[in-house]
Amino acid sequence: MKILFSYFFLLIALLTHGAASAQVRPFSFAGEQIRPGTSRAFLLPVSSGQDSTVIPVTVFHGSKSGPVLGITAGMHGLEYAPIIAAQQLPRHLDPAKMKGTVLLVHMANVPAFLHRTLMINPVDGKNLNRVFPGKPNGTMTECIAHILSNEVIARSDYFVDVHAGDANNDLRPYSGYYNYYDMPEVSEKARKMAVALGFDFIVQFGNEQTLKEEAVYCSREATKRNIPAVDIECGRMGIVEEKPVLQIHDALLSLMRHLHILEGKPASVKNPVMIARRTSVESGHEGFFYSDISSGDYVKKGMMLGYITDLFGNHVADVTCPTDGVILYKTFNPPIKKGDGLFSIGHIP
Repeated sequence: MKILFSYFFLLIALLTHGAASAQVRPFSFAGEQIRPGTSRAFLLPVSSGQDSTVIPVTVFHGSKSGPVLGITAGMHGLEYAPIIAAQQLPRHLDPAKMKGTVLLVHMANVPAFLHRTLMINPVDGKNLNRVFPGKPNGTMTECIAHILSNEVIARSDYFVDVHAGDANNDLRPYSGYYNYYDMPEVSEKARKMAVALGFDFIVQFGNEQTLKEEAVYCSREATKRNIPAVDIECGRMGIVEEKPVLQIHDALLSLMRHLHILEGKPASVKNPVMIARRTSVESGHEGFFYSDISSGDYVKKGMMLGYITDLFGNHVADVTCPTDGVILYKTFNPPIKKGDGLFSIGHIP
């Protein structure tokens, strides 16, 4: 009788395991089928008139069922820390031990990266993070945004867009998420994701009743589609430094643990600083900008932040602080045009 019962329970266990395994189907991407427990790299073609480029994407399809996480890096070509972190991340992802699927866009803006252009795609002069959801028959940048919107963001259950200080920005690391009052569930899931990234500063975008206008920004396109989304801002001055690369890498792995894609506990930061308001300081002149203030510095209303000279070096204006807060990022090198952003100041609650 004991042998019979043992055989019976063994048979049930095998059938249960078989049923659980059968639930994980191949993941369809770019016309291909990725089997559970495997990964595959793609070069998504982008064509606009006579111009063309590619978007490098790796799909990691776990052996067990779980959510789909979309990740984009390299929205701007000189934001190197996210790009390098995306290059290194696959070494630490084993689909055989994962739940769910990760869609990793190694570099969204290949032309900007290869041509070392600041903020814009050199082919059409447009900022990729200002044209979402894009257009299927638009300029190259608009076509890239359209493909990302429909092939990556729309396929995701959760989404993260990774940025850094560009070649003119000194930036303090932080995570961010969109908070809209008529989207409480999506906003709350995004808040928890932002916390799980492990940054001690978290910026809340939106903080409005509803999102009515076009998405414009990549992660806001995900939010507009009711997909919880976060931003990472980590890295500075358009340079490669080991510390921010490692911080991004660890943040993404921590987020995957929070979403149960990977085993283990996510990062825990006690009482992260929540920044709900920001104030931008813009230049009223063209010329040279000088400042001894650094990102992360705490500032007071009325204090001098720097000054501007004309093209001959003659002093034309002081730059004073409009509010108390912390410098999230600043322009750190001399060239400045009228209307250019000099500082982003986060209001400390």
